[in-house]
Amino acid sequence: MRAFVMPATTVLLALLAGVASFVPPNFAPNGATAVKPDAGQSATQGGRSDASGPELPRARVDTREPATSGRTIHVPAGESLQAALDAAQPGDRITLEAGATYEGPFRLPSKSGDGWIVIASNQIAELPADRRVGPSDAGHMPRLIAASKSAIIADSGAHHYRFAGVEVTPANGEFLHNLIELGSDDAHLTDIPHHVVFDRSYIHGDPKKGTRRGIAMNGRDMAVVNSHLSDFKEVGADSQAISGWNGPGPFRIENNYLEAAGENVMFGGADPAVNGLVPSDIEIIRNHLRKPLAWKLGDPAYAGTPWTVKNLFELKNARRVLVEGNLLEHNWPHAQNGFAILFTPRNQDGGAPWSVVEDVTFRGNVVRRVAAGFNVLGRDDIQESRQTRRIAIHGNLLTEVGGKWGGNGRLFQLLNGTAGVSIVNNTAEHTTGGIAFGGDHDPHAGFAFQNNIMPDNGAGFIGSGTATGKPSLDRYFPGAVVNGNVFIGGTPDHYPPGNYFTRDATPRAGADIRALSKTISEVVLWQN
Repeated sequence: MRAFVMPATTVLLALLAGVASFVPPNFAPNGATAVKPDAGQSATQGGRSDASGPELPRARVDTREPATSGRTIHVPAGESLQAALDAAQPGDRITLEAGATYEGPFRLPSKSGDGWIVIASNQIAELPADRRVGPSDAGHMPRLIAASKSAIIADSGAHHYRFAGVEVTPANGEFLHNLIELGSDDAHLTDIPHHVVFDRSYIHGDPKKGTRRGIAMNGRDMAVVNSHLSDFKEVGADSQAISGWNGPGPFRIENNYLEAAGENVMFGGADPAVNGLVPSDIEIIRNHLRKPLAWKLGDPAYAGTPWTVKNLFELKNARRVLVEGNLLEHNWPHAQNGFAILFTPRNQDGGAPWSVVEDVTFRGNVVRRVAAGFNVLGRDDIQESRQTRRIAIHGNLLTEVGGKWGGNGRLFQLLNGTAGVSIVNNTAEHTTGGIAFGGDHDPHAGFAFQNNIMPDNGAGFIGSGTATGKPSLDRYFPGAVVNGNVFIGGTPDHYPPGNYFTRDATPRAGADIRALSKTISEVVLWQN
């Protein structure tokens, strides 16, 4: 072992040259317009995130404004939106009066043809394209409400509907299960709704009663973009801003604010009615996933209702998923133990043994102010499922993990024998807990942990019944590639050769890579 001194900037930037993808050029958590791939074609479509890693989504939902060559049907305040939906033909455009309230539920009928029916505010020009809207924009939107069922319900086979610049919410004081229901239990792919887009819309539950789910996304070619989804919460049950379990995809969730108490976004969680179905080709890009501190017991902002809190993002049955350029923040132990992100295959009701989480790329995201990081489960530990495989967690920044947020503070927990998990080019700051926990059952095959910067916290890699470091790596991560990392406070003898160690520096909370480099003038490293 040898010691040497290097400037912090050299250590933290030159050593990990690929780490600059923490906050990619298209990262816009506050809704600012940003450079992004073309709306109709993914820059990564149909390939892999690296030479041997997970497959990226094969298809992308086209969210560009469609041309409409038919009639324009204006529905003034007090007139029937449902009558306009029934009368509209593919290619027509329905305009609604900003500030007016239209009372549903509203059905989206299935029609022949492949032209789009656009339902838009007559003040849509006040809501610039590709910019995220928020509650302050509601004055430019018509208000769609319902006191029962759902505000918007897609009929079996309904297709080619685009909503732009609308507010959707329950009637005042009403609790709904699915505010927007795009498919549910259709057993045949031919009956599943498809080609439905929500753009620049304000979709929210009742602030006092809550709403279980914002959008039940059970179809194909569906997207939510540039929108604000909030107040999805319930006591004693899971709630989501967006959730899908019975649609094949592709799905696109881009540039939204997404707020929910249970799982802000989730795929899986119920057995698909379609035999063998796995929601696939999912893009979750440039969103802000957040839980308000008004929901956190003990916080000065706590508002008094113990909404059931679980996690920020969960996959229970999903394939070919890209999660990129998002900000995920605020998660704490309540109905779960505080992990922010879960990749956990679940044959939820026992009738879907094909359930799997595979080919997931989680890159360039910021995860902060959470009790713990990632929980990755190799197989369902209750019902039969397939094995979790090919998961890439690359180029992310994790800050303020553990400590006052509760939980065990672990950055990564892997259980029940995963395959092909790679954790590369990440920087983390956590005040409690180890780096990785390997579980107490099957070992993990093809594991890679490379070019990361994070505190060891006296635990590092550990598993049930084994000592920290090499014994746990040998038992739970046999053949793992662990090199090029900077372990802050770690012991070189605990790790394989090719890693770096420092004992005199701890990243400050909330620091990005450049701010981190300014907290120390120089770092003493030990290379093993």
